[in-house]
Amino acid sequence: MPYWRLSGFYLFYFAALGALIPYWGLYLQSRGFDPAAIGELMALLMATKIIAPNVWGWIADHTGRRMAIVRLASLLAFFIFIGVFRAEGFWGLALVMVCFSFFWNASLPQFEAVTLSHLGERARYYSRIRLWGSIGFILSVAGLGAVLDEAGAAIVPQVVLWLYLAIWGMSLAVPEKAAPPQAGAPVPLGRLLRQPAIMAFLAAAFLMQAGHGAYYAFYSIYMEGQGYSSALIGQLWALGVIAEVLIFLVMHRLLARFSARQVLLASLLLAALRWLLIGHYPGSLWLMLFAQILHAATFGTFHAAAMHLVHQYFRGHHQGRGQALYSSLSFGAGGAAGSLCSGYLWSGAGPAVTYGISAAVSLLAFGIAWRWVDNPDKHEGSTYGVSP
Repeated sequence: MPYWRLSGFYLFYFAALGALIPYWGLYLQSRGFDPAAIGELMALLMATKIIAPNVWGWIADHTGRRMAIVRLASLLAFFIFIGVFRAEGFWGLALVMVCFSFFWNASLPQFEAVTLSHLGERARYYSRIRLWGSIGFILSVAGLGAVLDEAGAAIVPQVVLWLYLAIWGMSLAVPEKAAPPQAGAPVPLGRLLRQPAIMAFLAAAFLMQAGHGAYYAFYSIYMEGQGYSSALIGQLWALGVIAEVLIFLVMHRLLARFSARQVLLASLLLAALRWLLIGHYPGSLWLMLFAQILHAATFGTFHAAAMHLVHQYFRGHHQGRGQALYSSLSFGAGGAAGSLCSGYLWSGAGPAVTYGISAAVSLLAFGIAWRWVDNPDKHEGSTYGVSP
């Protein structure tokens, strides 16, 4: 298994995310955009995940050439991103963001499928590779935060551009790996998606990421308004991802002891707690530190459990589109809805109400998952993905 080559791709991919997500709002603010416009532009980054992963997932499942798609998408994202430096006004920047994110968002779901194909029956060790993405995020968010006060927000797109180039470089080093053949006749995708457990899982994933909308779009702006320096804001972002790394190190043991369903439910409850703390106690550094540690649950354990469920629900022929559906409905549709709604709520209702709604959305996701999401391991070889 090409452990270091797989890990290297995650390192640079999430380093780019660490430069883009925490600081893009500040960059947009520096260009004169108001909260509603910032929410709309951030939503565009998420919205392309609704379409792009499914388009490229369909192509990948029919051609089997996932890494070729990853390489092409990474290279095009780099070239199109150059347009950020010349785009003027809301619509000019919006067009560039839609185009580069369409290709950038296409690459990760297919790379996830390649990683799981390389792991095979050792899928629970996915987190040992994925943690390098978290390390890349930490290095990027902490390093950029440390220089932002002096360099200004204009440095953000420059850093992102070179990280995109590094992503493409790493994609050249990763070998192709086809999904293992499935036993039995494949279940049609439409029939698979009508199963209550899968519908509930995708709904919970959508709501979980919708709850993150205010965090991704406005957390840095919110903390800056509370008097936190850019360096400290970067350290708070980094702390959350350090907690994520630590949980990834032991995730294979957690999944060996607890079912993916149990981990998913606990993650959703802790998400509601996290948003309430951030919304109501921003002035308490200690509570903000604790809230950031909860990122280990709201992203770390949730995503690892979700990947385990996707790997079980969508097998063989459906692997690429299963990854794409999870990505598009959660990080795409959920993230876009959350960013858009939080942008409209932020100025009118205020941060406390906005984060309170995020907590309510997480609790709704918990209720759906508790009622309908089951443990797919007990259906091995029959209900999900293949006909008996």
